[in-house]
Formats: sequence, C-alpha cells, structure tokens
Amino acid sequence: MLKTLTLLAGLILAMTAPAGAKAADLENTLYIDLKDGRVTVEMFPDVAPKHVARIKELAREGFYDGVVFHRVIPGFMAQTGDPTGTGTGGSDKPDLKAEFSRDKSFERGTMGMARTANPNSANAQFFIMFAPAPHLNGEYTIWGKVVDGMQYVDNITPGEPPRNPDKMIKVQVAADAEK
Repeated sequence: MLKTLTLLAGLILAMTAPAGAKAADLENTLYIDLKDGRVTVEMFPDVAPKHVARIKELAREGFYDGVVFHRVIPGFMAQTGDPTGTGTGGSDKPDLKAEFSRDKSFERGTMGMARTANPNSANAQFFIMFAPAPHLNGEYTIWGKVVDGMQYVDNITPGEPPRNPDKMIKVQVAADAEK
C-alpha cells in the first residue's frame, strides 16, 4: 500500500510540474552565500568540463569560503576567487586550458573565468556579469549562469578594490549542501 501511495504521489508531482521544467542537477549547481542571500548557479559541464570540475573541486575544499570580491565594476562585472584579495592570487592547482564556446555568450548573470593575457591561465578566479558584454565572447571561458539570487549579486559593494569588500560567505556544490 505504501509503495502504491509513493508511486501515485510521484506521478501527481510529475503531472503538475510546469511544461518544460527540468529537475535541478544538484551535482552541477553551485550555491554562493552572500551577505544578503543565496545565489544559485547552473554550471555548464557540457561547455567547460575542466573549469566546472575545478570550481567544484575548490568549492568542496572550502577554498572560496570567505574570499572577497576584489574587483566590482557597476554595469560590468564582479570578480572574486583570489584568496589574497589582490587580484593576483589563485589556487595551488595548475592553470587550465581555455574552453571557449560559440554556443554561450556573456549576458547578465553569466559566470566567466578570469585569466591573465594568456588565454590558458585561468585558475580559481571568476566573475559574474552585471550586464551583457559581447566583447568577451570567445575570449573568456563561460562555465555557468546565475539562475536565482541575481539581486544579491547586484548588491555587492563596488570598487577596484572596494574599500570594504563583500565576501563569499560559503560556496558549495548543491549535491553537498547542508539542508
């Protein structure tokens, strides 16, 4: 009886889901907790598999917890991922080869990997777009997009660097998240 009820409940949920809705892939969803709330990011392992793997690896190590946004340009982007807060640091892991995509573009909420002038120098730093920036297309690796909480990104303190920078309180892969 319990088995039948469970099956019936599942069927009802499936039938009442909005058309075109897809279940969240928790292994490829990232939570970034900011001072004002949680930002949810859909990661693109099909577009940038090595970059997504690196973000997940560093998140699982707690690397990003407490790291500040060291470069925040209103109308452009907010950059983070440098534990030194200077914009010159990264992780102890090797740099990544660029994974540019023709299928994705830099729009509001796009997550891109920061790098030096060398396209194959992305390591740990990333940025979140406040607005479209088509001039970045094909120049920086896109690894995800904010799907919820962009209003919290909009509240990040601006500056290069900000006088009192905001930080990522906690960053975690949704599959690992504490409820």
